[in-house]
Parts: sequence; structure tokens; C-alpha cells
Amino acid sequence: MSVVRYEPYGLINRFQNELNRLGWLDPLASDELNDDQSNVAVSQWRPSVDITEDENQFTIYADIPGVNPQEIDVTMENGVLSIKGTRSKEVVDEGKGFRRVERSTGSFYRRFSLPDTANAEKIEANSKDGVLKIVLPKHEKVQPRRIAINS
Repeated sequence: MSVVRYEPYGLINRFQNELNRLGWLDPLASDELNDDQSNVAVSQWRPSVDITEDENQFTIYADIPGVNPQEIDVTMENGVLSIKGTRSKEVVDEGKGFRRVERSTGSFYRRFSLPDTANAEKIEANSKDGVLKIVLPKHEKVQPRRIAINS
């Protein structure tokens, strides 16, 4: 007789994790830079994104492996930063013994509302090893400034 571990919510947790991986639950989360609820239908997949902030800038890291950086459009309009492009579909040859195909292909589209502190005129983007890095510097006037107290 073997002991089997019973997890009553295991299937639900796996389903939720899969929805998160596909980006379908992102509209339920609120983020200062994330406001792309209206674009879920136009994307065939959504790259994973990390956003960091320090005293000088915001930085967005988007995982977009297999996409030529020249084929990625990064635009800013009316305070909204957009990232879009297409990952080509590889031909899946049944004779090669594929057991599972999970890598998403097709078009992707992400939008981020920029906070008022971001300087849209100085945005920089570069790509290395399949990671798109977008740097959004903050306006100098909104950075914290130490004020001396006279006695």
C-alpha cells in the first residue's frame, strides 16, 4: 500500500497558475504602471514583465525570447507606453517526437500607463539575450531633495 498525498485545491491552483502564465488574470491585479485591461483580446500571448523603481527611474523588463529586437515596436503616446510585436511560429514536425509544445507564438501587445513622475522624453530601450529593458527616468524636479534646517 502506498501513501498518496491529497490536495483538494491542487487542480484549481494549477488552473490559476496557467491563467496567470498566459496573462489572463493580469486585469484583476492593479499596478501603478499596468493598465492594459482593454488589450487582452488583441494579443495571442503576453510576455512576462517585471517593473522596478528606484529614486531615479522606473525599469521595465519584458521577456521576449526569439523575437528580433528590430521587430519590436515600443511607442509612447498620451502617457501610455506600448510594446508590441510578433513571434514567428515554428513548424512542429510530428516526426521529431514533440511531446508538449508550450512556447507561445503570434502577436503580443502590452500597455503601461506612465506615472506623472516619469520623463517620457528620455525613455531608452535595449534588448539583450531575449530580455527587453526599458528605462523610464523620473523628472528631476520630482525627485526627493534634502532641505537643510537653519537654527
